[in-house]
Amino acid sequence: MNLPVSIAGAPFLSDPAFRRVIAAVEQDGDRARVVGGAVRNTLIGVPVDDVDIATTASPETVAARASSAGLKAVPTGIAHGTVTVVSSGRPFEVTTLRTDIETDGRHAVVAFTRDWEGDARRRDFTMNAVYADADGALHDPVTGIADALAGRVRFIGSPAERIQEDYLRILRFFRFHAHYGRGPLDAAGLEAAVRLREGIDQLSRERIGVEMRKLVVAGGAVPAVAVMNEAGILDRILPGGGVPLRFSSVVDLSARLGVPIGLEARLAALAIDRKALGKGLRLSGREGKRVAAIVQWTEEFAARLDEVNVRFAVLRVGNEVACEALVLAAAEKGLDPDAALVRLARDFQPPESPVTAARLIAEGYAPGPALGAELRRREAAWIAAGCPGEFGGDV
Repeated sequence: MNLPVSIAGAPFLSDPAFRRVIAAVEQDGDRARVVGGAVRNTLIGVPVDDVDIATTASPETVAARASSAGLKAVPTGIAHGTVTVVSSGRPFEVTTLRTDIETDGRHAVVAFTRDWEGDARRRDFTMNAVYADADGALHDPVTGIADALAGRVRFIGSPAERIQEDYLRILRFFRFHAHYGRGPLDAAGLEAAVRLREGIDQLSRERIGVEMRKLVVAGGAVPAVAVMNEAGILDRILPGGGVPLRFSSVVDLSARLGVPIGLEARLAALAIDRKALGKGLRLSGREGKRVAAIVQWTEEFAARLDEVNVRFAVLRVGNEVACEALVLAAAEKGLDPDAALVRLARDFQPPESPVTAARLIAEGYAPGPALGAELRRREAAWIAAGCPGEFGGDV
């Protein structure tokens, strides 16, 4: 198989913002090359989001040269050699070539170097250690091109050594396979991940949460989480462990019904202890509230799934959450939901309710519990009537 030797023509290479960063950094004999996701994604035909740059220049030199060129330099990870250079409003992470001199399973102490192969060998997976010059010429010190094209997520060197440098790489192994892998997981990597899984306990919940957010939305998430569960890894990540079968059912129903299922619904489908998800994965306040709403209406639909309750859900939490809760409830029952109810959850746009507190107060109700109870009773009657624009029957 003839492997590519260049990615010349990749759109990001001709981006003026990128060219200004390269021009600023590549001075006085220093080199700069794109590395990681931008190169990998270009090779396999996946859209490029971020462009990360590796360089022989020191971080202080990068910052000084960027500033001299009129670019903004932000020392986002200066101790580890990273300066974020902002060009035309876009951030580019520029990192000095490094070698690890000390690791503890969570963080590394690094020394800066001018050795490209040494920098490659400290990275996690071969597909993430392919470099490209500004003209697109490829440099492949650890045979990452072949692995990227074949969908092989393979650790560089000894899988156990790479994992022991940072136990987060166990989760990254599954996450990258879910996004870019084909076929079974790399056997050597899986064996090391299972054997060293106790190291996950050393990681912060924030770092675990970041990886899980990316993993559960990947195209290959279903088989990945199934293996993680069999390997005893989900039990160390999710509060109470996970339910891969429910997760698989939700993803399958979502695809068959044409109903998108977002991050929070996927997490709610996978986790056993949904109430502890926020703390266990350090969800944001918005994410936690959405999980709670999905779980509440999943339970509501499990108890009663009809047009009235679907309208209630849309009115209370909107179409997206109503659809997600409907799919979760159906998956838990092992049944396909009625197509008409799916359309109602997806498309129903209720008019503004004619049932208001101001109207009841005008009728003589005083603010307090009695007013709240009557408001809920009339609103329920309005929704049961189909949410008409005008409603005089029980008002």
